Amino acid sequence: MSPRLSLGSTAAAVALLSVALTLTAAQEPAHASSNRIRLGNASDVSRTSWNGPAFTMNGAGAVVPASMSRAVSDITGGTGTMDVVVLAGSAPTSGSATPECDTVMPLTGVNSCTTWTLTAANDGNNSQVNTDIRNAEFVYFAGGDQCKYAAWKGTALEASVESVVAKGGGSGGGSAGHHINSPVVYDACNGSVTSAEALANPYNRYVSFTTGMFQWPNYAGVINDSHFVTRDRMGRTMSFLARAVKDGLAPGGTAWGVGVEEGGGSLYLDRNGMATQYGKDSYVVLADHQPEQAVDRKPLTYSGFKIWRLTPGSTFDFKNRPTCGYYLRSVTNGVADANLYTGTPQTNCGSQGGGTLTETEPNDARDTADDATTLASPGTVTGSMKSTTDRDYFKLGLNSGQTASVNCAVPSAYDADLYWLDSTGSTLKRSVNNGAGSDESVSFTRTAAGADTYYLELEAYADSGTASYSCSVTKS
Repeated sequence: MSPRLSLGSTAAAVALLSVALTLTAAQEPAHASSNRIRLGNASDVSRTSWNGPAFTMNGAGAVVPASMSRAVSDITGGTGTMDVVVLAGSAPTSGSATPECDTVMPLTGVNSCTTWTLTAANDGNNSQVNTDIRNAEFVYFAGGDQCKYAAWKGTALEASVESVVAKGGGSGGGSAGHHINSPVVYDACNGSVTSAEALANPYNRYVSFTTGMFQWPNYAGVINDSHFVTRDRMGRTMSFLARAVKDGLAPGGTAWGVGVEEGGGSLYLDRNGMATQYGKDSYVVLADHQPEQAVDRKPLTYSGFKIWRLTPGSTFDFKNRPTCGYYLRSVTNGVADANLYTGTPQTNCGSQGGGTLTETEPNDARDTADDATTLASPGTVTGSMKSTTDRDYFKLGLNSGQTASVNCAVPSAYDADLYWLDSTGSTLKRSVNNGAGSDESVSFTRTAAGADTYYLELEAYADSGTASYSCSVTKS
């Protein structure tokens, strides 16, 4: 026979049961694959306007207090508080169940921090998840597996996160969470790739991308990478960028990499597109021409990646991206130059550009070439293929060690091919993509001592017309 409970012990038992039920409700999964834990105030902040957007791009999974504090201050305008949501694709294997929120909650200006662990793609349509996100002012993607995050593309969650940024809030993440916040995402859905593997074959099965998810202001054409120096990921970022240019994944024939180091590295991006570096270094890498070789089962060759090293406290303007201050590194037959992470910044990069030279006929031979030797860099040469036998020549000069990159937008009226010739007329480089409207690109580096004259030749391959081609010419 069970012992009778006294009135006092019964009341205590009821109280304990009430506490247990309350704790269970706070963590009750809305679906079997999702779990919610909220810290701080149970009610969301209600406010009509916010001062973002703001973004934190971290080299490891953890929240970096300095950049997160900056985000909170900028979004709130230094007054009042805001709510944060952390999204994770898996639960921590040890320690706190809410490591990101543990860092966020002590920061000035934070009202609450809610962690959602979502382990299935259809959790992106969980109504409670999306309500929490839309009521928040910042969404932080935890470290883990960015392929799980990419699976939320097209779900309600994607639109909810975008609504947070649109109302003047922010987004960010670390490691996998850093990857998902770029417009071109290295998704690692087939497995992680090393620099050596990616350089040996840019089309390695482990190199896969997701596009068309998040498109944050002033951050177009970017591929994020994490744990950058410690795991030696410069080489694979170079391969990613060459692929992005070759396959048209980034707009305008250029692709940018943002690699952030672990151990506290964080790139903070404000509402005006100005980035500030915190903690450890970051690297901005630019591929601004077609690769010399980027095909399946062959090693990468690409001349003249432009690299900006951002040390703590330095800034980078993503809205008006610089055209100087970089150092150059190349990849030849899958082998990258030495000293990828250090270099002497170039300070004499010529004019900021904007010059245009329009062809003047006759310019069908080297002797009558239009003179582009004084054209500002980056500059533009334009013309048209007026007949099916038309050839347009432009004269340029290069100094020792200087690289010329030429990217030609060809109209759909005709097919034109592009050649880079030496002073005697011998072809050194060519681009002969098939089809009317096919763009053409070449890049050439002068390795010999001194300076010399070169010629850019546009040649009609098929058809003709009065529509203009436009070739950007950049010397570096």
